[in-house]
Amino acid sequence: MVIKNKTSYEGYKKTKLGWIPEDWEVKQLKNLLKKIVGGGTPSKSQPTYWNGDIPWATVKDFTNFNSKETRDKITNIGLENSSSKLIEAGTVIIPTRMALGKAVCFEIDVAINQDLKALYTKPNFNSNFLLHWFYFKSEFIESLGNGSTVKGISLTDLGLIKIKLPPLQEQKAIASCLSTWDDALVKLDQLITAKQQLKKALMQQLLSGKKRLPGFTGEWTIWTYRELFKKVSRPVDWDDDDTYDLISVRRRSGGLFHRDSLKGVEILTKKLYTAREGDFLMSKMQILHGASGLVTREFDAMKISGSYIAVIPRNESILSMNYMSWYSQTPKFYHQTYRSSYGVHIEKMTFNYKLFEKEEVSIPSIEEQTAIAQVLKDADKEIELLKTQREQLQAQKKGLMQQLLTGKKRLRIDG
Repeated sequence: MVIKNKTSYEGYKKTKLGWIPEDWEVKQLKNLLKKIVGGGTPSKSQPTYWNGDIPWATVKDFTNFNSKETRDKITNIGLENSSSKLIEAGTVIIPTRMALGKAVCFEIDVAINQDLKALYTKPNFNSNFLLHWFYFKSEFIESLGNGSTVKGISLTDLGLIKIKLPPLQEQKAIASCLSTWDDALVKLDQLITAKQQLKKALMQQLLSGKKRLPGFTGEWTIWTYRELFKKVSRPVDWDDDDTYDLISVRRRSGGLFHRDSLKGVEILTKKLYTAREGDFLMSKMQILHGASGLVTREFDAMKISGSYIAVIPRNESILSMNYMSWYSQTPKFYHQTYRSSYGVHIEKMTFNYKLFEKEEVSIPSIEEQTAIAQVLKDADKEIELLKTQREQLQAQKKGLMQQLLTGKKRLRIDG
């Protein structure tokens, strides 16, 4: 249903929140809640208050939410000697400080800390409907937050928020419909996690030689990086009027990204280098944090600063950079770069490439390297496909929420 420039519309009425079905109401959240319960934190100085059997929820649990578990647990004595409260399973819990706009329902009873509030609904307000309403209005609620660094929202401001409220049976039907989509998203998340764990196990086994692909035998050969790598440097002929596409490398093996496109006159340090497809880049300042990566076709001919070292295989019949790109994500490679760095603080250590060149690596034949890289690439593609499917499913759910929670689309209510 699209309503535009209407003075009346059959079956709908106009309100301060726009057009809604005639049997819906506009209510303030405070008038739909029986009570709001806050929590607290047992004293950290009392070991007997912690590591008990009672799940204790904080804002941390809203990331990678698990409805049956919390990161921390407290004891009965910890609960009794603090302002923390035990919240019944199925109750909507929200943060009022940090992570504004989020909401969860645990399938277990949990205690909560002072940054969380449990919302107990009145009989005419379905708690699952409220949960989905929070998902729908998350950006709006986040925008109401106050504070320069850590944003918070007062219970007064929260209570004044108006809700388009359908009859109770329709609330339940809407919540049930949207929960079906949530179940599908959870199953997809579980599948993605399983595939990621499988890929991680494959990397550990294939890149160490503990597992061999069918048809490959023979001993692996030990080489130093000096024997395998050849440094390359392609200085840019500077022109203040030219536009330079700049690339950087993310930490934690996050790969390359296009950082900026700037005119030469806008760049303070007038030293750039051209990266070519097949180069392997290592950050002098961030390599021990996993800032290394392979230059793919999309980044070919883009520019890097002097804070990167670019290498290519000294002999392509011995080393595949596609294989090395995968190997660079292993704990062993991370440790080698750490051993080859110096400095008083881990965030300020500098990479010593000459020292790194002495480190050794055991690699299979070029044919086995190619096969291993392909298997891992296929596993990566499968995960990316699942992530794309999840994004599409999430977008579809968002569109359905927009229809159902505003009354633009009605569900058939049997009975």
